[in-house]
Amino acid sequence: MLAYVALGGNLGDRAAYLLQALSRLSRLPETRLLRLSPVYETDPVGPPQPPYLNLVAELETRLPPRALLEALLGIEQALGRVRREPWGPRTVDLDLLLYGDRVLKEEGLEVPHPRLHQRAFVLVPLCDLVPQGRHPVLGRTFAELLAALDPSGVRPLVL
Repeated sequence: MLAYVALGGNLGDRAAYLLQALSRLSRLPETRLLRLSPVYETDPVGPPQPPYLNLVAELETRLPPRALLEALLGIEQALGRVRREPWGPRTVDLDLLLYGDRVLKEEGLEVPHPRLHQRAFVLVPLCDLVPQGRHPVLGRTFAELLAALDPSGVRPLVL
C-alpha cells in the first residue's frame, strides 16, 4: 500500500531531526521509503514559535494503518517529541496523511489526515510527489486543493 507521511519540526537541529526520522522510517518492518519531496521552511501555525522544516515521504508498506501510526508515534517519542500544547513547537512531527485511498475514522486514527486540505505546508510538498492524486473524501486533486490556499508561508529550503 502506498502511504504518505508528513514530517516536520522546529526545535533544535531541525534538519538533523528530520534525517533521523527518515532513517527510522526507512527501517520500519515491511516498509520501503520510495520518494521524498523537497524540504521547505514554513511559517508556524499556532502559538508564537520558530519556523518549521517540512517535507512529505512516500512509503510502500504492508503495515496496517494503525500499526504504521503507532510506528510514527514511536519515532516521534524516540526523537524527543513532547506534547505540551496543541500546535506547539516540537523536535519532530510525523503525520499519516494518506494510506492508499482508504478512509478511516477510528479513535486516534483518521485517514486521510483531517486537516490535510487546509495546510499549504503539507500540500506543497505532497504536490511535489502526487499533484494529480485525489483526496479520497473531497474528490479533488491535491493541486486543486493547494490552489485554494495561500502558499506564501512555504518557502523552498536553499542550503
